[in-house]
Amino acid sequence: MELRVLRYFLAVAREGNITAASNSLHLSQPTLSRQIKELEEELGQQLLIRKSHRVELTPEGALLKKRAEEIVSMAEKTKAEFDSMNNTVSGDIYIGGGETRAIKPIAVLLNELRDEFPGLRYHIYSGNAEDVTERLDKGLLDFGILIQPADITKYDYMSLPEKDIWGVLMRKDSPLSKKNHVEKSDLLGLPLICSRQAILPHRTGNEFSDWFAEDFKSLDIVSTFNLVYNASILVEAGIGYALTIDNIADTGADSPLCFRPLMPRLESGLDIVWKNHQVFSPAAELFLGRLKERIDPPA
Repeated sequence: MELRVLRYFLAVAREGNITAASNSLHLSQPTLSRQIKELEEELGQQLLIRKSHRVELTPEGALLKKRAEEIVSMAEKTKAEFDSMNNTVSGDIYIGGGETRAIKPIAVLLNELRDEFPGLRYHIYSGNAEDVTERLDKGLLDFGILIQPADITKYDYMSLPEKDIWGVLMRKDSPLSKKNHVEKSDLLGLPLICSRQAILPHRTGNEFSDWFAEDFKSLDIVSTFNLVYNASILVEAGIGYALTIDNIADTGADSPLCFRPLMPRLESGLDIVWKNHQVFSPAAELFLGRLKERIDPPA
């Protein structure tokens, strides 16, 4: 499989049409069709279902699309790393993380580095811990910023000093909105919307399930989410109350939603992680070195 042909296939998958893909690639339609046919023959699988004016991916085609995206992304990242070796003040840094305002100091550091080294470029991927660690393990990210609880046993890491505050995202017309904080007894029997990460099977170190203690298993969890924006839409529609962290959903004056913290107070730490024995590009090495100086300055 040639990288060039994988790019052709991804263009066809994106456009859903051979003609549109050939135009975007500046290839003739017969040339592109032949390349895709040869790819199918090489893999021994039909990748596309060809219809009159469009094409659809077969299950095998969908699998190849996912793998091709990873391969192309890795190739681009590798090229950027080697390009940056000629100039340690330029290059790409790939960071993934969950939704949290607690990573603002990371953003401040990135901005400072850009001021000092204008050749740096940043690529930010948003997702939950499972999404981020999958991309980290495949080498598609240099660093992951994980909201606890998360399994970091197989990574090198630093704990960030910031904390996230847990609470309940609800409609402003909810009876609970009249309270300054929400207790466990307020939530029992209510329809709850929880992050998938927070409701991992109960284990030592899962602060969220520890907070509910023996009542955790009896919670009425009607929906799960991995990004809070989607959860906020469910809350606004009246489906339930979202258990989430503060400052990531819109709760301003024009929003129909509000946030109330849990009581007793529940906080989650954050860790920035990277693969053991990771060989970094000069750009990523620079970032990590500056971050270590900021978090754990030399005595």
